[in-house]
Amino acid sequence: MSEEKQAAQQAAEENARSQQTQDAQAAQDAQQQSADSASEPADELEQLRQENAELKDKYLRALADLEQLRRRLLQEKQEAVKYAAADFARDMLTVCDNLSRAIEAVPEERKGEHELLDTLLTGVDMTLKDMLATFERHNIRKIPAHGEKFDPNVHEAMFEVETPDAESGTVVQVIQEGYIHHDRVLRPARVGVSKGSAKNGEGGQ
Repeated sequence: MSEEKQAAQQAAEENARSQQTQDAQAAQDAQQQSADSASEPADELEQLRQENAELKDKYLRALADLEQLRRRLLQEKQEAVKYAAADFARDMLTVCDNLSRAIEAVPEERKGEHELLDTLLTGVDMTLKDMLATFERHNIRKIPAHGEKFDPNVHEAMFEVETPDAESGTVVQVIQEGYIHHDRVLRPARVGVSKGSAKNGEGGQ
């Protein structure tokens, strides 16, 4: 075989191998492209699912916050209505005090001496009772004090008294009546509290 024919044959073989390599690479590229194209919709679907889950979580959190806000506003509104008369009632307590003082200012032995005075006292007493009844209708009540155990939440101790007949810490004198509105103290009762006698204290040692 001549050299020219050998050279031509080698060139043809190289061209064939090169073509095979190109065909194989093209097939591989096409396969990779096909795989990438198939994975893209799956990735997009997963991303959409994640975004949907995040949006749902944000929606539920916002809904919970709004419900909590609604309940708080409703509670504040109810309390505002419930205690709306508190300031007015607190001011009216002074009127009650003055009516009580007016009645107590007349000694028992002087009652019945003058018809006009008795009529006046009767009117003042009826006014006081009407006012207290009105307080009751609006859930404003006197705080139990005399004979009760001293409670710093509703009583204000003005002084202590040695009282052998009362247990230490018992309210034995009421200086000023206290009042409560629903479950809130309008004014604590000002009281004198028993501390027991010195004799009782020695006996307990």
